[in-house]
Amino acid sequence: MPTRLNPYLSFDGNAREAMEFYKSVFGGELTVSTFAEGGMPHDPADKDKVMHSQLEAPNGYWLMGADTPPGMPFTAGNTMTVSLSGDNDAELRGYWSKLSAGGNIMMPLEKAPWGDSFGMLTDKYGTPWMVNIAGAGNA
Repeated sequence: MPTRLNPYLSFDGNAREAMEFYKSVFGGELTVSTFAEGGMPHDPADKDKVMHSQLEAPNGYWLMGADTPPGMPFTAGNTMTVSLSGDNDAELRGYWSKLSAGGNIMMPLEKAPWGDSFGMLTDKYGTPWMVNIAGAGNA
């Protein structure tokens, strides 16, 4: 899998509805995982909220989105993160290292409950980034 640069949108509880709308616009295949399915700690009231969704359109567009995780504030107008994903561990860790220099690591790049390595940071210019390195068999 090549490394991809994807827009990642944040929502305040309506990620599934929004991503289904984007599917109606762009077509393609939409996959959705809830907080309950993803193995992430969550309030039982949030079990059906979207932990991660991904729309792969026939034209090659990839759009990702999720509901704001429990305990993190949702700020209208600040609803996008740049996501780097793929299975090239060395390449993606290199990007992580460079992007985190002078920035703020929100979640260290480490093994996630879904089997990939995942981390979140804000670079020194204020741009939020997520890096996901596919685990063995997840590429």
